[in-house]
Amino acid sequence: QVQLVESGGGSVQAGGSLRLSCTASGYTYSTYCLGWFRRAPGKAREGVAAIDSSGATKYADSVKGRFTLSVENAGKTLYLQMNSLKPEDTAVYYCASVYLPGRCMENGVPVFDEYRFGYWGQGTQVTVSS
Repeated sequence: QVQLVESGGGSVQAGGSLRLSCTASGYTYSTYCLGWFRRAPGKAREGVAAIDSSGATKYADSVKGRFTLSVENAGKTLYLQMNSLKPEDTAVYYCASVYLPGRCMENGVPVFDEYRFGYWGQGTQVTVSS
């Protein structure tokens, strides 16, 4: 059974930085798609960033140039470096994964379709104050 555990959330002032981590356990697959989603108060969950084992990445327009994904340990550790944080980045951030080849991809790019991701972490709160 795959388990995802997020860490690194917290409270920062606008302009600050945080790095979220997601550690996966309980699997031995070589292909993967990993992603970060977030849910702000009163809003639907939305995709933030995703990466496939081929190295293809996708970022939401709202975070491009500020957030950066990285992967270590053959996909078992996923990071989200968040710089220049804004109050509108306040949300619960969820790590998600799927291990079927191409499952999260369309036209060579990951898609933010949460129904394609089979495993989810419990979420970590990020609060950005102005």
